[in-house]
Amino acid sequence: MDQMIAVHNLQKNFDDLVVLNGINLELKRGQVTALIGPSGSGKSTLLRCLVELERAHAGDIIIEGEHLCKEGHYPHERVIASICGKMGMVFQQFNLFPHMTIEQNLLCAPMSLKKMPKSKLLPMCHDLLAKVGLSDKIHEMPSHLSGGQKQRVAIARALMMNPDILLFDEPTSALDPELTQEVLEVIRSLGKEKMTMIIATHEIGFARDAANHVIFMDKGVVVEEGLPDAVIDRPTQERTKLFLQKIY
Repeated sequence: MDQMIAVHNLQKNFDDLVVLNGINLELKRGQVTALIGPSGSGKSTLLRCLVELERAHAGDIIIEGEHLCKEGHYPHERVIASICGKMGMVFQQFNLFPHMTIEQNLLCAPMSLKKMPKSKLLPMCHDLLAKVGLSDKIHEMPSHLSGGQKQRVAIARALMMNPDILLFDEPTSALDPELTQEVLEVIRSLGKEKMTMIIATHEIGFARDAANHVIFMDKGVVVEEGLPDAVIDRPTQERTKLFLQKIY
């Protein structure tokens, strides 16, 4: 498999607080990696660094062979935009535009950033809403949707940019338990289609079933990583064992 993401000795501080303390990871094409760990372990910050929503202080981020960050230094903004354009991100809080219909939410970014005409984008818009089971909501406003439906729209919106890599930051943490499953099913289906993904999640059962690689983070470091059944069912590190005993 081709290497999609490589991170070497990544470091990120917020003032005196060390949030990422020497992160190393690799992501191959078609790999689904679940990031698990307690709140404050650095999972969200790591994802935000991968799409330059946060800037690292040291280390390397390489996306499909191009340096987004090299020894803590960043290239020209045009280069950053080109690299980050290969990735899509789905956030905890959906971040849909409340004044736009679902169709307009999906069309907005590719029309403005890729200068693609609406006529070419509409078939893709319809296909993606069908994929996430929301064809009948295309002309609705976000306020008329449930939380699970909003998150499925957010996934479709990220896919409208045709990303090579999709990042999820706790995609079900803002949802009621009964709405969580419908979002996880969409993510599972993407994994079956060999979409390259990194998913920060507190849903350990989902991580075990849907991912083919699991990384356990704590206090800004990678404590343990490997196949899901190894990390989740047979962890070797005491910190991993203690975490899983509490929540799984």
